Amino acid sequence: MQTTQMIKVLLADDHVIVREGTRELIQRESGMMVVGEASDGVEAVEMSMKVHPDVVVMDIAMPRLNGIEATKQIKQLLPTTAILILTAYESEQYILAILEAGAASFLLKNVKGTQLLEAIRAVYAGESVLQPSTTRRVIDQLINKATKTEEVSAVNPLTDREIEVLKMAARGVSNKDIADQLYLSNRTIQTHLSNIFKKLSVGSRTEAILYGLKRGWFIMEDLP
Repeated sequence: MQTTQMIKVLLADDHVIVREGTRELIQRESGMMVVGEASDGVEAVEMSMKVHPDVVVMDIAMPRLNGIEATKQIKQLLPTTAILILTAYESEQYILAILEAGAASFLLKNVKGTQLLEAIRAVYAGESVLQPSTTRRVIDQLINKATKTEEVSAVNPLTDREIEVLKMAARGVSNKDIADQLYLSNRTIQTHLSNIFKKLSVGSRTEAILYGLKRGWFIMEDLP
């Protein structure tokens, strides 16, 4: 059965065997395809500009340019591309650096193939792969850090409904549960999130949440 939209994935890892295994896994999955591969961070940025992937699956430890720096550059050039980081580290220091760079989420390298495929689909749809408790803790730290360096702007291009959806996303509520609670279809919620991403020039709900919080459109204390 043909899908209406193929998810274009770029693989960035300096280990050939890892890229080969990941490519085979993705190519067997309907609805997604590998459109490029990179063996280091510089290649990842250059290849992203050539193929404009929907999702980049990015390793952190790579030659010439690490995955975090490559993520920063890709997000500056292609803000709506979602970056999914693969890492062997789970410390909050790494998670903070990953999300600050603009990554949509991260997975540990011991993840199962099915979980990786689910995560690719999730970040492509604007979902968060982080656990709600992790999301809340990490976002709190990012906001505390950001308020010292960023000016708060009152200009808000989002509609009241979009802000409502974004607040629920900030609580870690899934697209499906947002739809159920607002008595809307899942497709309508996806459309709202897509519009939010376009207006803010971001590629994931994590980035959108941080964008709104940093500008004072809502605060974590407002979220039950």
